[in-house]
Amino acid sequence: MAREAYLVPVVEAQVATLKKKTAVTTSWISIDAKGQSVILDVDKYAIMRRVQVHARDLRILDPMLSYPSTILGREKVIVLNLEHIKAIITAEEVLLRDPYDDNVIPIVAELERRLPQDNLTCQDQGEEEEEHPSARNDMDTEEENEFPFEFRALEVALEAICSFLDARTRELEIDAYPALDELTSKISSRNLDRVRKLKSAMTRLTNRVQKVRDELEQLLDDDDDMTDLYLSRKLAGACSPVSSFSVPSWYPPSPTIGSKISRTSRASAVTVEEDNDVEELEMLLEAYFMQIDSTLNKLTTLREYIDDTEDYINIQLDNHRNQLIQSSS
Repeated sequence: MAREAYLVPVVEAQVATLKKKTAVTTSWISIDAKGQSVILDVDKYAIMRRVQVHARDLRILDPMLSYPSTILGREKVIVLNLEHIKAIITAEEVLLRDPYDDNVIPIVAELERRLPQDNLTCQDQGEEEEEHPSARNDMDTEEENEFPFEFRALEVALEAICSFLDARTRELEIDAYPALDELTSKISSRNLDRVRKLKSAMTRLTNRVQKVRDELEQLLDDDDDMTDLYLSRKLAGACSPVSSFSVPSWYPPSPTIGSKISRTSRASAVTVEEDNDVEELEMLLEAYFMQIDSTLNKLTTLREYIDDTEDYINIQLDNHRNQLIQSSS
């Protein structure tokens, strides 16, 4: 009996130790609206408490699980899984997984560079307003054309993944077209094996590009899904229901959004902003949808070139086989 009483706490300690080991810590980086970053070595439960996200949503970001590209809007966060970009975006910070990954490091630097400039611009405008009261109208006009924090962070991620996949496509084109031309001029086992490997690489890359394109297309086709991504709007409405009928003042200016979206096209922010107004986000997603669609078109053209080359090779081989048959008969 005494032995059993002794074993109980030992077993409980072992169970506690096992639970602790299963809660594996992961490196994250937190980047706020000022561009300040902090490395977080925490387990998934700490992340769930920090951003109030469910375990099933956090599972999407597990690199050990093969989840497709996803842009998921929740009440207070955007869960982002785009290839190596695995992030949780809130209205105030970006949590990016595996910040030491070679492909993630440039994204961290871009977020740190682009996010804080907006606050500095607003501060400068505030100082000018104190010196020149008439500058208020200019500041209000500037604020009308701003994007919320979560969309500026989302743009950095979309720009990074579209550029990444397009760069991989260009690299494949550089290798594939000369290899196909060489195979056409000389049919050999070496050339055939080289083209076979390139075709496999092209198929894998096409699937990756297709998944990103499909996710953007699905978002663009559903206004409700796009509305879920307006975190700052929901936050402003929760803090002050009355203020939800006016133009929100939480938009810091984006230094890069002008390259994708015309500022004048967002002048509708002057009017009463409705909860179902997704024009700004739709234009942002549309810009990158066109970019990823262009990448997919390059891969489609490459596939057609490969198919044509295979048809030509098969014809050549058939002719050669027929000549052998005729010569032996």
